[in-house]
Amino acid sequence: MMATEVEKFTLAEWLDAAVFLDFDGTLVDLAETPDTVVVAPGLVQVLARLGERLQGRLAIVSGRPIAQIDAMLAPLKLPVAGVHGAERRDYNGQLHIATAPSLDAAQLILRALVLAHDGLLLEEKRGALALHYRLAPGLRVQCEQAMAAALAAAPGTVLLHGKMVLELKPAATNKGSAVAEFLQEEPFKGRKPVFVGDDTTDEAGIAYAQELGGIGVKVGAGPSAARCRLDSPQALHAQLAHAAQTALSTSSISPGDTP
Repeated sequence: MMATEVEKFTLAEWLDAAVFLDFDGTLVDLAETPDTVVVAPGLVQVLARLGERLQGRLAIVSGRPIAQIDAMLAPLKLPVAGVHGAERRDYNGQLHIATAPSLDAAQLILRALVLAHDGLLLEEKRGALALHYRLAPGLRVQCEQAMAAALAAAPGTVLLHGKMVLELKPAATNKGSAVAEFLQEEPFKGRKPVFVGDDTTDEAGIAYAQELGGIGVKVGAGPSAARCRLDSPQALHAQLAHAAQTALSTSSISPGDTP
């Protein structure tokens, strides 16, 4: 899958947009566990330059908690929506926390499964539970059964199927709703949204961006509603670096300009 559609998106459009980026699988390659992902050299600097050129209209929208994103991108602190929108830090640094259903009963079910099998990892986030089975793919069915029981024990939640991960999260928030909240605020307000993601968990953000006349970009293989494609996080890095570098060397860009 080549980035032919993305290449038709002019530089002027890119630099006039509100840009929302997923993290795992989009900005960084997936790893065996969430804490072993590697941020490519120079990526933080590219994001900082692009955020400056976009006058702050750059945000990370991730399933990770905000604290993890900050640690991965330190010392850079961008606007971030974490846990699929259950927590969000706006451009001014104000933290917004959505009301989350109780996960106590669901936690007990999933902890019991993880204790009984090697290779499973349970991430306990603010308002969400993510069960990773990348190190034990043969346990997928058992994980799905346990997650179904956890879902039934936690009214007000939904189940997301990601890449070798199952996640229980509040039904009231998703990556699309996080983008919607950002777009109600400066400096994002009134701008065309661009949402870039790699997984089924990103489809809500992709769909919402496209509903508003913006652009959804799918990174990597697999089905998606996105009208644009990029092969890999490395291909995205090249796009971001091009936009950031061109911005640094261009004093002004009019709406009709192209790369």
